[in-house]
Amino acid sequence: MLNKIKHSGDGLALQVTQPARAAELVEETDDETTRLANIRVFAFDKLLLVIDIDRVKNENVVELATSAALDTVTIHRVADASLQIAGNGYQVQLPGAVDAGFHVGDRAPCTPAPNMLVIAAEESERVATDIATIRREQS
Repeated sequence: MLNKIKHSGDGLALQVTQPARAAELVEETDDETTRLANIRVFAFDKLLLVIDIDRVKNENVVELATSAALDTVTIHRVADASLQIAGNGYQVQLPGAVDAGFHVGDRAPCTPAPNMLVIAAEESERVATDIATIRREQS
């Protein structure tokens, strides 16, 4: 079941426990969180890139953002954000989500790639797959 965008603090967030683990944005030992990634969120029409800024090289970030901008013909906002412990897992804050066309209650498919999540509306799933593939090839 896909998680839905929710209100959190002053903005929007998404529960991303399993994808965050798969993308290695979090590290855990014996039921204890040992690392939460420092992340930056890039917002495009119907697409959000959540990137670990400590583990993805700048030139790779540029390639990912450029590809997303060319595919969507947009870029709305780039902002540092937080990955937080929430409930029994993790959630990511999503600055720029409203600008990108996401709203509270929207289902948000989340595709993990090494040190990155791609959150896409249904009509942007092909772009999300392409961006995730680029990231896998970079690793």
